[in-house]
Amino acid sequence: MKNNKTDRRSFLQKSALAAGGLFIASQAKIIGAPNIIKHYNKSLSKINGVQIGVITYSFRSMPDQSAEATLKYITDSGISAVELMGDPAESFAGMPESTVDRRAFFGLRRKQRDGSLTADEEKEMAEMQAAQEAFNKEVAEWRATVSMEPFEQMKKMYDDAGVSIYGFKPRAFGQDNSDAEIDYGFRAAKALGATHVTLEHPSDDAHTMKLGNMAKKHKIMVAYHGHEQQTPTFWDTSLDQSKFNAMNLDIGHYVAAGYNPLDILKEKNKRIASIHIKDRQTPENGKGNLVWGTGDTPIAETLQLMRDEKYKFAATVELEYQIPEGSDAVKEVQKCLSFCESSL
Repeated sequence: MKNNKTDRRSFLQKSALAAGGLFIASQAKIIGAPNIIKHYNKSLSKINGVQIGVITYSFRSMPDQSAEATLKYITDSGISAVELMGDPAESFAGMPESTVDRRAFFGLRRKQRDGSLTADEEKEMAEMQAAQEAFNKEVAEWRATVSMEPFEQMKKMYDDAGVSIYGFKPRAFGQDNSDAEIDYGFRAAKALGATHVTLEHPSDDAHTMKLGNMAKKHKIMVAYHGHEQQTPTFWDTSLDQSKFNAMNLDIGHYVAAGYNPLDILKEKNKRIASIHIKDRQTPENGKGNLVWGTGDTPIAETLQLMRDEKYKFAATVELEYQIPEGSDAVKEVQKCLSFCESSL
């Protein structure tokens, strides 16, 4: 017997198959139909040849993390292309939900690293760890058997709203994921219309070799993201391993690591699948993550280089600075897009 959640998901998936006009009419109260009608089939955030996108991680503070609500956040931001985190798509496709409070679990892990766990907290953490491991096994089984149809339906829903999905970042490409999960990740990305998947660089040469080989089979790129461990040679081994291995350069973290991103963009642009943009400070200035235009990251110069050299990869807005009181993630992403527009 189907539960209410399953019935709702089935309804939403069927709704996504409807023609664009019918979808907009039926979902008006959920996803802001007037805004989507205004933006329908327009590449609003492709400016002078530079595709500005957004990673859905930017909207993590918003109350509803469903695929439908996420689409509203994107279109309300004025952006027409997206790097999609796994949660909205996998939830839409019916992935089981964890009963573990991840925020509480990560808090306990921090206390464990600090050596400040009480005996009761240690017991609580062990129980949560066991529940998480059981959940991971359940998810792995789901990923191995799930149909790609819901992902195709989600692609249509986003396409009908004028939003293209160029990147997909589920938690399916790690060393602890099975080959079946990794294969699923590539198949789901293709069903969503993505040109590449993204993940944190695993710092494991054997794993990047494995992913590059699996990416070749699916004819889809795998792009590695870095934080302050990025250097001019950070990606070299993985790029040498496979032409399907690529870069997901983060220019803000690159500046915080002490390097000028313009140099690596010029040198390795042909191996970049997409970049992340944020405004961070240099190590000398404290490495802060600031409102755009107030840090040390050459965002405007990066976008102008992409425009002038006709680079084809997307520049992805990643909202990480503290949201001012009275604002929200959508309003701040709008400001980031305005900064890009004025730069280009």
